[in-house]
Amino acid sequence: MAKKCEISGTGVMSGNNVSHANNRTRRRFLPNLQIVSLLSEALGKVYKLRICTSTLRTIEHKGGLDAFLMSTPDSKLSAEAKKIKKVVAEKVSA
Repeated sequence: MAKKCEISGTGVMSGNNVSHANNRTRRRFLPNLQIVSLLSEALGKVYKLRICTSTLRTIEHKGGLDAFLMSTPDSKLSAEAKKIKKVVAEKVSA
């Protein structure tokens, strides 16, 4: 399973450990991924997603999964999030 957020697409970053003697060794910065159940109020359906905690905070700030997806441009969403957004948009417009 990829270490990638299913909504925002945030993945593994790389950098350096820097010692006191300024020696540099490569390291990985892993995203803080959690499995959460998010309710889509428009669909009345629960989606179980593996997302990073920063994305979860943004979803709560925007007012839920539906509001977050509708206010976020498609270019910033992953393929899974675009599918959910499309279904929500069809339900809301109907």
